[in-house]
Amino acid sequence: MNRGRLSVVIITFNEENNIGNCIQSVKSLADEIIVVDSFSQDRTCEIAENMGAIVVQHAFEGHIQQKNWAKDQANFDWVLSLDADECLSTELFDSILNIKMGQFSETTIENKPILGYSMSRLNHLGGRPIKGCGWYPDRKLRLWNRRSGHWAGTNPHDRFELKDSSVEKHMNGDILHFTYINKKAVLTQAIKFGNIGAKTLENAFLLAIILKFMTSPSIKFLKNYFIKGGFKYGWSGLYICACQWLESFIKYGKGILLNVYKIF
Repeated sequence: MNRGRLSVVIITFNEENNIGNCIQSVKSLADEIIVVDSFSQDRTCEIAENMGAIVVQHAFEGHIQQKNWAKDQANFDWVLSLDADECLSTELFDSILNIKMGQFSETTIENKPILGYSMSRLNHLGGRPIKGCGWYPDRKLRLWNRRSGHWAGTNPHDRFELKDSSVEKHMNGDILHFTYINKKAVLTQAIKFGNIGAKTLENAFLLAIILKFMTSPSIKFLKNYFIKGGFKYGWSGLYICACQWLESFIKYGKGILLNVYKIF
């Protein structure tokens, strides 16, 4: 009987600077912590094991594939999925603890069981929380019954999807996300994600990609800078939104080149 028990699952690769904070934020909440590592070359595995986590290694084939494999390693039905550069705010920790103490038996007014919980993610740049630029609330479905859904989406932008009949609820509190230590990291991530995104368009309809290339980068910049409040963060906000423009530009621009190359 594992009702009321919680597995925390974390995927890693060279995360020695982050994995300790991540594990520490869930250590007193989890009944097991499983780190799925894609053969890190630093001290990630050592740190995780020293903090009591179970470490298993698995070759990385993509964010979606890795997270689906990772969730299947959990020994308990209820799973909290985190990235290594994330940790729980105090409010979110308390929210999850309350649900766990109730043995994950919460239901809706119609008496339907809630099988997934979403939460907001607060992204940081150099330790500074950013609530503009389209970075917040950045809603994520991260706590769920693993038998009720799977990871889907388009790499690298994965998302967990519950089965059609499943009910989800939003929780109070934030996932604190510390992926960007400086502005250079934002640029590096934008280029990386742009290139990964382009590969998913290799068999797409060429005209559709061209139309996206002509519109998507500019729309994304204008929406995130003006409507989503990027301008409130000065040069940092402008830089973030410019990198978002670049990611979209690379994705669709390179996507066009990949498809044209196939034609000729």
